[in-house]
Amino acid sequence: MNGSSANGSAIDAVPDLLRQAIEAYADDPDTRRALEGYQRRLAEPLRVAIAGMVKAGKSTLLNAIIGEEIAPTDTAECTRVVTWYRFRDTPRITLYPALGGPGGPATEPRTLPIRRVEGRLVFDMGATRAEEVDRLVVDWPAKGLRELTLIDTPGIASLSGEVSARSTDFLTPRDTPSEADAMVYLMRHLHAADLRFLEAFKDTAAGQSGTVNALAVLSRADEIGAGRIDSLLSAGEIAERYRRDGTLRSLALGVVPIAGLLAQSARTLRQAEFTALLELARLDRSERERMLLSADRFARPAEGLEAGPEVRAALLERFGLFGIRMSTALIRGGIGEPTALAHELARRSGLDDLLHLMSGQFQARATQLKARTALAAVEALLRERPRAGTERVAALLERIQAGAHEFRELRLLATARTTGLDLPKELASEAERLIGGRGILPALRLGLPDGTSSEALRGEALACLRRWRTLAENPMTDRSAAEACQIVVRSCEAVLARLPDGSAPRPTVRLVLGAEPGVGAGQQTDQQRRTG
Repeated sequence: MNGSSANGSAIDAVPDLLRQAIEAYADDPDTRRALEGYQRRLAEPLRVAIAGMVKAGKSTLLNAIIGEEIAPTDTAECTRVVTWYRFRDTPRITLYPALGGPGGPATEPRTLPIRRVEGRLVFDMGATRAEEVDRLVVDWPAKGLRELTLIDTPGIASLSGEVSARSTDFLTPRDTPSEADAMVYLMRHLHAADLRFLEAFKDTAAGQSGTVNALAVLSRADEIGAGRIDSLLSAGEIAERYRRDGTLRSLALGVVPIAGLLAQSARTLRQAEFTALLELARLDRSERERMLLSADRFARPAEGLEAGPEVRAALLERFGLFGIRMSTALIRGGIGEPTALAHELARRSGLDDLLHLMSGQFQARATQLKARTALAAVEALLRERPRAGTERVAALLERIQAGAHEFRELRLLATARTTGLDLPKELASEAERLIGGRGILPALRLGLPDGTSSEALRGEALACLRRWRTLAENPMTDRSAAEACQIVVRSCEAVLARLPDGSAPRPTVRLVLGAEPGVGAGQQTDQQRRTG
């Protein structure tokens, strides 16, 4: 689903801002093309990069999100290239060459052959080396790509500085907004390099004003417990500890443990694999446990099994020992058909939790994240290449930045996760939730379960609105806290406006000390101030 503005007006002015900027720089072809690119980007799906250190499981997770094995997971040249995956009705793989030399022209893009080997998509770049490629673009008719363009990036902190530089230059460019609107960052453990990269992504132009637009994934979570069936429980405890870590909390909207290989296999489960897993599940318990003591023992020849060594070796590659243990346990627990097994494996892998977070934090905010990228580009342009005749552009930019409640929410969320809000702990936690810290759907903001009725949502939203209005208007509430409360009030009003079969209460018209002109639910016209 696409995000939308509660009041709409400020963000709706972004296309007009870009149009005015294009007119102002009409005689500069390079700048005009860049601005036109941001225009097109507003209408495109949200761009989400998958990043992390080498061997963190980026391509495997990307396949799980898409639901098809189209991202290569080996160590071939193509895994060292930034690769875009976007929705198109007709499959196509396009290689975009890098510049031929300093200032030299790039050769024309060329189409690569589409080949599958054992169900997996294979990229054949021929004799072209990774350093000669700017990017690969994979157009694919996958449902998972309709609302998100996913971008696979080479591993950071690689032994090859050139490989690391590709991801760094792409995600954290020096002079322009990142080409990604948001990022899913994979880590096996929390290292200083992870924190530095997340900090750099937050500090790019697209992340100005402290915008937090990254999710962290504790990847290969099944390995934390040495492949035991309870490994994900241990990983969940570690992820929770990371969530509470003050430094990481200021850089990521959430931390999710994922067993990536299991998630990928769950989303691409084949009937033949289910049949082999079913046979293993029916073995005597002691015999099955002996087979699963190690990968070597599992792949050995065994009498009486239709699933021979080659079949079991393929299972091992696709599921790992953890996935096989989990699958056979679920089958023995009563799951008797492949679709049900696939859904349960996806849930237990952590994939469902990640997709839920991506939907609530990224897709629901798609409009504002894309708009924020465009605003940052125009802001950087006016700062670095000022010229006469751009006064109208600068004025409109300032009005949008000051008037969009969604941006005020993001700024307040960043404050809540860094320096903290000047509120008691429980109220600060509630404020963070109401401004979208757990996602922007009404139930998430209000802390209510999915499926809660509109009537119950409305009742809770009204209760929150009354409570936060009282706090905002209390003369004992100091200035900074009152400003934060006023933003929360506006968020509550926005929740009510989104609920069906009801109308939001009229915005508060009292002026709050220290509020910016045009900011928050206390926004007033001169006439309102004279009559209010």
